[in-house]
Amino acid sequence: MTDSRPVDIERILSLLPHRYPFLLVDRVLEWELGDAPRIHALKNVTINEPFFQGHFPGHPVMPGVLILEAMAQAAGCLAHLAREEQGAEDQLFYLVKIDKARFSKTVVPGDQLHFHVTQKRMVRGMGLYEAETHVDGKRVAGCEMLCAARPEGK
Repeated sequence: MTDSRPVDIERILSLLPHRYPFLLVDRVLEWELGDAPRIHALKNVTINEPFFQGHFPGHPVMPGVLILEAMAQAAGCLAHLAREEQGAEDQLFYLVKIDKARFSKTVVPGDQLHFHVTQKRMVRGMGLYEAETHVDGKRVAGCEMLCAARPEGK
């Protein structure tokens, strides 16, 4: 199934538990469920981000760990959208493991991050995802991640 309708910030807030300053996905541009569920989400990076005060003053660079977290949040959006389609109960997805993380370019204020995440498999509440982040069509980061589902409140 493809749903090309964008997912706006209000819907993202209903999908993810994250809030300012840790919500790192601004919009979902498209998503598709089926054999290889995937999502294309974005974040607009501005100088007003709180981490730029200390990373690095005079030469602001988005921390790589936050780029990884943003890709994990995009995967979380995909997982929740899939669960809604299946009518499954609400669960939180926790990041369990990151493999093959690579960074090829710094991310600076004014960049628009495009997250491309594909679910490789979901078995017993454990999801394996492949993720890439692009700026201006060029890959700036990528990784594989494993996320685990837990019922909310546990």
